[in-house]
Amino acid sequence: MHAIVIGEVQGVSFRYYTVIRARELNIYGTVRNLPDISKVEVFAEGEKENMDVFLEWLHQGPPGASVDLVEFEWLPDRQRYPDFRTVR
Repeated sequence: MHAIVIGEVQGVSFRYYTVIRARELNIYGTVRNLPDISKVEVFAEGEKENMDVFLEWLHQGPPGASVDLVEFEWLPDRQRYPDFRTVR
């Protein structure tokens, strides 16, 4: 999955909590802030059921975040991520 999370999502530990939630769900991928401070980008791979839960979580975000919109698309699983981490 590729997702852009839009709202008050930078400066509220969004990436930190995204890594924790992804690891809890056994999801692999990355999260990073985009230059537009209202956006965070996520690439994620995992079991469909876990991905559905993760996507639902992205719509809520952690405490302190205010998610307005999540734009996403499902991509083929390439198994290219060794874990889930923040990238710059």
